Amino acid sequence: MGLYHSEDQVMLKDTVAPFLAENAPVKHLRSLRDANDQTGFARDLWKQFAEMGFTGILVPEAEGGLGLGHVEAGIVLEEIGRNLTPSPFLTTAVAAVEALKGAGAHLRGEWFPKILSGDAIIGLAIDEGAKHRPAATALVAERAGNGFKLSGKKQFVVHGHVADMLIVSARTAGAPGDEQGITLFAVPRDAAGVTTEADRLVDSQLAARVTLDGVEVTADAVIGDVDGGWASLTRLLDAGRIGAAAEMVGVGAGAMDMTFGYLKQRKQFGQLIGEFQALQHRAAHLYGEMEGARSIVLKAQHLLDDADPRAELFVAAAKAKSGFACNLAVREGVQMHGGIGMTDEYDIGLYMKRDRALAEFFGDTNFHADRVARMNGY
Repeated sequence: MGLYHSEDQVMLKDTVAPFLAENAPVKHLRSLRDANDQTGFARDLWKQFAEMGFTGILVPEAEGGLGLGHVEAGIVLEEIGRNLTPSPFLTTAVAAVEALKGAGAHLRGEWFPKILSGDAIIGLAIDEGAKHRPAATALVAERAGNGFKLSGKKQFVVHGHVADMLIVSARTAGAPGDEQGITLFAVPRDAAGVTTEADRLVDSQLAARVTLDGVEVTADAVIGDVDGGWASLTRLLDAGRIGAAAEMVGVGAGAMDMTFGYLKQRKQFGQLIGEFQALQHRAAHLYGEMEGARSIVLKAQHLLDDADPRAELFVAAAKAKSGFACNLAVREGVQMHGGIGMTDEYDIGLYMKRDRALAEFFGDTNFHADRVARMNGY
């Protein structure tokens, strides 16, 4: 497989890039933030995503979608990252869609059409602690009649306060830390016993703390197998992780391009600062790291699309590498901009904040570097 895009994928990029640059550039994020928007994204823009077919990229053709893959989803996500566009695309149209592929016909028939039309937002209620530790699930799902009763708390549920449905990981057997004994449930956000409290994240987007107090669901709400939901959860997480990695490549690339443009314009001591050899070396190093990140992300996307057994390893490596490269890009960007890089007037600081949030989403660099080491026998 080549580490490049096909002709059709290039056409998709040529469609997505100008659309987001025109309709949702960085100033779109600023306007939502400055207006103290309580949704976290623009619903009309989400409907436009649907009209252009973006929300159906990963939905199977047999169920009304485009039946494309993670490479195509990554093209959209990279442009979302480059423009810092607030959007539920990653959680709803990527991670949730992958999870729902393993659900029963009832759930797929209910939610795929709503995702395709831009009428559904889905929140991922996975994490319970300060760090991403999916196996540490402690929220309990007890048998109740022909269904289950869920009790516990989740946090960092992006757009969870306005979601139409939550995909909740719960423990039906075993103890926190065990991969076995976890079950995934589709829980309507308006179900009795569900309460949410929105928090504004460092990047000005919104996530929710979710409490489930004896929430009753039927057996039809189960995604995958009871007690054996780790496989479905892994599918969801791998889709989310490679999607977040693609978005981080976009964030890093956006910050890098902004910084390189500044190096070509700013003068000091009568000459452009981009002519100083020390800054040229740092710029060259950054470019190399970003290209390395883009390459491994594309490799992992191909492996996921091919259902290759090495995909999970490469997804972990891609999330770790993109996290490192994106963080380097925003740090170098702020430093090379000098003092103004710390002001809100310049967009580079917004890229740093988005990097900080994405770094934690679906596991940070250290988490995935550790996974890579373990999968290689260390």
